[in-house]
Amino acid sequence: MRYGLIAGNGRFPLLALENARKLGHEVVAIGIEEEASREIEPLAARCYWISLGELSRLIEILKSEGVTEVMMTGQVKHAKIFSAIRPDWRLVKLLAALPRKNTDSLIGGVAKILEDEGIRLVDSTALLKPLLADAGVMTRRKPTKDEEADFAYGRAIAQALAGWDIGQSVAIAARACVAVEAMEGTDAMLRRAASLVNGKPLTLVKAATRRRHLLFDVPVVGVDTIAVMRETGTTAMALDAGRTLMLDREEMIQRADEAEISIVGYEAKD
Repeated sequence: MRYGLIAGNGRFPLLALENARKLGHEVVAIGIEEEASREIEPLAARCYWISLGELSRLIEILKSEGVTEVMMTGQVKHAKIFSAIRPDWRLVKLLAALPRKNTDSLIGGVAKILEDEGIRLVDSTALLKPLLADAGVMTRRKPTKDEEADFAYGRAIAQALAGWDIGQSVAIAARACVAVEAMEGTDAMLRRAASLVNGKPLTLVKAATRRRHLLFDVPVVGVDTIAVMRETGTTAMALDAGRTLMLDREEMIQRADEAEISIVGYEAKD
């Protein structure tokens, strides 16, 4: 099959392209200049580069390549979407019509424009299904009773926040919400939380936005997440099973086991 792939930052686009090649799919990559790595170029059948805000250029590329299905992979930092973006005329028109200035509204609006142009946004995890979090304990160490209590409390908060597209993560310590993720990202949120708890252990809870699809803004964790958890004294992590990508999964779990970090997947609620 032929896909278009819009690449943001991180390992997500690279792994998707590598797996597409193994499966024999032809993928045209469109890298976001401000975010994507040049490593995507040799992995794609063809590669183009656009800046944030060049929606018309994106549509021109996809149409010239005859691509009718495109997936969004990798992160675009939320702060950049609303501060560093230089919108073209088509995106200016979309931004003016948005009821709310959040990521869900913006990318949902882009998806509608693409659909009107005969281009369908498809599941961003389509090429990486084996890397989605499982339900249950995925590490050698099970969570303690205190960590499970933090998970239960944190999941209620994280799911409420995800419903408003505020952020995907919360940091909990002793059944108290220490920090909530907004535009700064999970790593910065954990570091901020660690500065507030005077060495107390933290738990990390991530929740997917409460929508039925996985077209964009899918929660992602990886080896770097484990490194930041170790740095900040975060001892356990709860994820939405089937809706969270675990990049470099085997290595990530190995690093978690080495650090005695517990990772648990919970069935997600719509």
